[in-house]
Amino acid sequence: MLKQHLIDPEICIRCNTCEATCPIGAITHDANNYVVDPGTCNFCMDCVAPCPTGSIDNWFMVAEPFDLDAQFSWQELPPRPADGPTELADAMDDEAAALLAEAHARAGGRARAPATASKPRINLFNRDNPAIATVTGNVRITARDAESDVRHLILDFATVPFPVLEGQSIGILPPGTGANGAPHAMRLYSIASARDGERPNTNNLALTVKRVREIRENGIFAGVASNYLCDLELGDKVRVVGPFGATFLMPDDSDADIVMICTGTGAAPFRGFTERRRRTSTAARGRLLMFFGARTPAELPYFGPLQKVPRTVLDQELVYSRMPGHAREYVQDRMRARAADVAALLRKPTTHVYICGLRGLEDGVEAAFADITRQYGIDWPNLRASMLADGRYHAETY
Repeated sequence: MLKQHLIDPEICIRCNTCEATCPIGAITHDANNYVVDPGTCNFCMDCVAPCPTGSIDNWFMVAEPFDLDAQFSWQELPPRPADGPTELADAMDDEAAALLAEAHARAGGRARAPATASKPRINLFNRDNPAIATVTGNVRITARDAESDVRHLILDFATVPFPVLEGQSIGILPPGTGANGAPHAMRLYSIASARDGERPNTNNLALTVKRVREIRENGIFAGVASNYLCDLELGDKVRVVGPFGATFLMPDDSDADIVMICTGTGAAPFRGFTERRRRTSTAARGRLLMFFGARTPAELPYFGPLQKVPRTVLDQELVYSRMPGHAREYVQDRMRARAADVAALLRKPTTHVYICGLRGLEDGVEAAFADITRQYGIDWPNLRASMLADGRYHAETY
């Protein structure tokens, strides 16, 4: 299979930005379409960011490239080959693709985006051509005496377009090099804000970052990126690549029911989901139900702000595993306690399930779903497979 860069003729406005930007002359046009020469394109990405419509942002894996004559004749893109990657990042940035593949490995099959999700823009900026963002916020969102130091960071892109959707990730490039002299590896972070910014109509985004202090058995220090981010001051500049992710996306249907299950900083994408629903769907019939686990209230990111979210917007279950004088409880235990509500949602074709947090979270959640569906006479293996095929079941763990 070969990777091919294509332009979507349905949404291209023929502004000539891509052809003027391409440094190697891989893009040309006739009276009908702008097209990319597969024999010339080297995937440098210079044409992607300036495109005002996103029509340039299409990447197919094909057995044989579509030639120029075929592309000139199109009124719309051909169907994506069934054996091509559904996660568009798989065909693009290898570093990000590897991280995303690992995060999605436990989803139980090839993930699909929800049918109603907006089309994501991905890989607009890479390691050789990163976007430069300015830190405009860095606030600790766990208690001062909590063991976990979790930060809410706001990155502003000024006039540089950096379009994102809820559920996508960005890559952070820490400065400096490792012990081997190579640049530090990129680290992915889920976006914790809505697509229109931390505040509506601002060109910024938020991240939820936990400081990691860990020296592994091989002597390598884990936490280079998190400590770099947590120590940033207002006005500091950050190199950002991406955005990444084309499947762990929020459905745009305001009637969609969304079950969100998370621990710790896994709440980041769900903060974006909740804010998007709050801003755009005041009359939405779809429910947001979140199971959010931490050791104690002091260790739970966004504990204070969560208390202010009306239950009509977000039905939330905050679950603690280390409360003095109480038995340990985990998100899967609270799911079982609300089995009737969970089962009722699983029976609805509008329900989407998202799991995000530390690796291993899925095991307990899967066991809870199996128990709940067994109790209410639902065939969970078949339902789960159907939800995966419909783009209604997603797991992203690290």
